Amino acid sequence: MCNFFFRLLHKTYLCQTNINMDRIITKRFIQEHLNDDVIQLGLQAKRYQDIDMAFVINQIAGLQKIKEKVPLFYQSDNILFPKQLSVEQSSSEITAKYKSMLFHGDRFADLSGGFGVDFYFISQNFRSGLYIERDEELCKLAAHNFEVLKIPQYEIHQTKSENYLDNMPEVDLIYIDPHRRSETGKKTVLISDCEPDVALLAEKMLLKSPVVMIKLSPMLDIHQAIKHLPQTTEVHIVAVDNECKEVLLILKRDSTFEPDENQYNNILIKTINLHTTKPEQIFDFTFDEEKQAEPVFTDGVSRYLYEPNAAIMKSGAFKSVATRFNLRKFHVNTHLYTGDDLIERFPGRIMQVSEVFGNNKADLKRIKEKFPKANVSTRNYPLSVADFRKKTGIKDGGSNYLFALKTTSDKNIIITCNKIN
Repeated sequence: MCNFFFRLLHKTYLCQTNINMDRIITKRFIQEHLNDDVIQLGLQAKRYQDIDMAFVINQIAGLQKIKEKVPLFYQSDNILFPKQLSVEQSSSEITAKYKSMLFHGDRFADLSGGFGVDFYFISQNFRSGLYIERDEELCKLAAHNFEVLKIPQYEIHQTKSENYLDNMPEVDLIYIDPHRRSETGKKTVLISDCEPDVALLAEKMLLKSPVVMIKLSPMLDIHQAIKHLPQTTEVHIVAVDNECKEVLLILKRDSTFEPDENQYNNILIKTINLHTTKPEQIFDFTFDEEKQAEPVFTDGVSRYLYEPNAAIMKSGAFKSVATRFNLRKFHVNTHLYTGDDLIERFPGRIMQVSEVFGNNKADLKRIKEKFPKANVSTRNYPLSVADFRKKTGIKDGGSNYLFALKTTSDKNIIITCNKIN
């Protein structure tokens, strides 16, 4: 980062009694160009000789990214932003708030400080916090931003988390979000590919805290994760507006399992679908419940069609969601359900069935004539959505929903529906 940035950070933004002209001009420029295309703005840098454009563009890009992602930071005047990758990798406000509600206590440690979104929200339920981050720039920004955000008690330590653990004090909670990109910038999903490798640090972390919360990729294989982290007692699968965002593993001291033992089967799996405009959807189960569940399979289509949300789909609770809500499942590999009663609390989408079609040429022709435009989903069906559209000519959009699926006797059918929620 340029010299101007550090001068602005240390001599201007942190010295509220001595606001100089550089800061006023820079802030005014940022506000005037807040909605500009930053790429185009960068190409025009020569027009603004008195403005540090590298710094300004970074701040505008950061503000644009967090406007919806972290509204509290956006509304906090004087927040400064790091390189864009750190902003992109940070938690959203809604998921950070969820994590912050899980634990409270005297002191916690965030071993992967980053941009500080999780640190800020978790700090609201602890008396003090330890922010650990190896990157010098992120540490300097955290020192500034935490003052702006008025976090009452915190310590910032610039070091690797694995090094800090050796001599860190005991805390009530350790939180870590390991770096999940390879040296080439490609996203990684295996625990062994994360930096640091939390499986190697688990025992050391649990010596320093009775509880460890680990944030991992939503693409992670849950069973493999638990295998590598046998101290796991809970798994939280967090979705936002039906898009799976993160997997949280909760580890507790003195908790381990051996393969095929009851402790593994009784690990609590919590699925949460958070919404920005309506109540959250929660569905909890255990592997044992899923293993023992015996849903009723059917060829018939009842009045309502039920589609579990993304968090449940990620969890693999395909049988227990059917038995819990007394629904019939179409096929062991078709994760759609039907029932006669409207279950408003169902954690997912609810559709009211209009018509049921077969899958022959005549049926496909009728569907195309009746629904030139529709929202199409295929489940355990020979064609992808794209191929189905190509074959039928049905365009995307409208208020009608088509579900092409396989039933328990391997019949392919198409259900037309109207969305209830």
